[in-house]
Amino acid sequence: MEGGKYGMKAENDDKNMISVNSSISLKGIVKAIFNDTIHVQIGGKIITLPLSDKDSKNLTV
Repeated sequence: MEGGKYGMKAENDDKNMISVNSSISLKGIVKAIFNDTIHVQIGGKIITLPLSDKDSKNLTV
C-alpha cells in the first residue's frame, strides 16, 4: 500500500523514524503562570507549556 505524497510504503514508515534527545533555549514573554501550566509568548504566538512539580519549585518572581 502506498502512503504519503512521497510514495513510501506503509510498512517502511517505522524504519524512517528518527529520535533526537536535545535541549533548546527560547526567549519569550511569560503571560501567565498557573498551577500546572505556563503561558509564554514567543514571536506572535502564545504557547502553553506543562509544568511538573520540579519545574514549579524553580520558578521565581
